[in-house]
Amino acid sequence: MSDVRKLGGRVVYENAWMTVREDEIERPDGSRGIYGVVDKPDFVVVLPFENGGFHLVEEYRYPVERRSWNFPQGSLPGRRAGDPEELARRELAEETGLRAATLTRLGRLDAAHGMSGQRYAVFVATDLTPGEHARELEEQDMRQQWFAETDVRRMIREGVITDDSSIAAYALYMLTADETFAPPTRGNS
Repeated sequence: MSDVRKLGGRVVYENAWMTVREDEIERPDGSRGIYGVVDKPDFVVVLPFENGGFHLVEEYRYPVERRSWNFPQGSLPGRRAGDPEELARRELAEETGLRAATLTRLGRLDAAHGMSGQRYAVFVATDLTPGEHARELEEQDMRQQWFAETDVRRMIREGVITDDSSIAAYALYMLTADETFAPPTRGNS
């Protein structure tokens, strides 16, 4: 069976952060239809790890109308592409003020492959040094806090952390943790 083929398309909405397209497609059986696609730049998720726990950030998220805890993450302004490691260092410093002597890339994941080609790289930041944050205007209500890994796991289980990128990044960390990082806590906490 062959892939879906794009016949044409048009931009239906565009701003500084995204483009929304409507593509005309042909399915493998020859039938035609449309497919809506959200184009956004790739981003990074950074897991700042020290002392058996992680630094998280919390801010108000307009689309879900509530404050939310997650790992530091972001993309370059103006829908630009950039080096993922440089972006990880930038986002970590911008949101938390932390600087990492060591960044370990864990992998790359699809953000929402049913509607977007956006991907994200996941990094663990270690050997952290505190400094001043440089948050963007939209992040002015952001706060940060260190949590023991057992607390992060509990927050995920109890629905306190619901950001899918953060949860997927943590799962990737759990799958790849070895002697490079402190062994993850695997108890019933």
